Amino acid sequence: MKKSVLFLLWSVSLVFSTINCSNKPIEPFLRETVVFKSGDDGYHTFRIPSLITTKKGTALAICEGRKGSRSDTGNIDIVIKRSSDNGATWSAMEVIWDDGENVCGNPCPVIDRDTGTIWLLLTHNLGIDSEREIMTGESEGTRTVWVMKSADDGVSWSKPVEITQTTKRPEWTWYATGPGVGIQLKSGRLIIPCDYADRDSGEWGSHVIYSDDHGVSWKIGGVLFPKCNECQVVERADGSVLINMRSYHGKNRRAIATSTDGGITWSDISHDETLVEPVCQASLLRYTFEKHHGKNRVVFSNPADTKRIKMTVRLSYDECITWPVSKLLYEGPSAYSCLTFLPNYTIGCLYEKGQENAYETLTFAHFNLEWLSDGEDAVK
Repeated sequence: MKKSVLFLLWSVSLVFSTINCSNKPIEPFLRETVVFKSGDDGYHTFRIPSLITTKKGTALAICEGRKGSRSDTGNIDIVIKRSSDNGATWSAMEVIWDDGENVCGNPCPVIDRDTGTIWLLLTHNLGIDSEREIMTGESEGTRTVWVMKSADDGVSWSKPVEITQTTKRPEWTWYATGPGVGIQLKSGRLIIPCDYADRDSGEWGSHVIYSDDHGVSWKIGGVLFPKCNECQVVERADGSVLINMRSYHGKNRRAIATSTDGGITWSDISHDETLVEPVCQASLLRYTFEKHHGKNRVVFSNPADTKRIKMTVRLSYDECITWPVSKLLYEGPSAYSCLTFLPNYTIGCLYEKGQENAYETLTFAHFNLEWLSDGEDAVK
């Protein structure tokens, strides 16, 4: 009897010990790994980061590999690395689109949660044509829109297929998909944020393209104009879509608009006074919904300055109306970025980072909500 009582007490103690351990606060952490470094693998510079996590939990880091220089034109390929351990290690680099001396650029993937297919939207132009020449009509060619796909977790990719006819208007000259990632709405619609330049005015605008048939076909959605371009989108808890855009209105603030019809039409452009920018790309990511994880959370990253420095990550609890949480990721030169969340609900940010300039590396920052919120928040 005595042994039975002692065993029972030991068992209860073990249970409470396990409970206490499981409720132990998670320590904040931030770890960084260089994924692409200028000069490696025969490339002068790596730019325009895109980062997405597959249904199997694999992180895909996709970017432009610029062969001869840092320039936006010339010999540019699309390259990829994969990680199956939350970004701790990365595979060898692979080239997934190389068109000789021409530009293969602006990778913008989206994952169809119903099929698991990864769709990768891209743009292309002749390597001898600059952005200015394309915009003024002095170029030999123009920007075209393309799509690739992977059905095996990003291991292999289909050949690029051109979709310019259904995704670009005749009066548009310059065109770019992303940069960053697309999203899938609750309805199943796939949306890719894009931008363009208008031939007559020479002004930039933002728009989206979408697919309602699981990536088989793509169409032009709502258009915003003028003085905005590179953009990202997020679906809000009420089903509306918010677009967050690089702005040329002279305010050094991010431009925003909303849609209540899945990106077919947009509200007037306004500016978010909290989101300071140096006129640069930024990243926007749905992190959690209140229904599943206690709170609505949206994460945003950009160089929060009038210069391309101070890469900062922000957190909103009210669907991008306010940004009460702000954490400096890196003080120095930094530019484009792309966020993802990983299977354990930690966060990844692939961003352009350097000492002398922002384009020396594409660095992967891995951190948790506890680090971002200084221990004030945790995912349930």
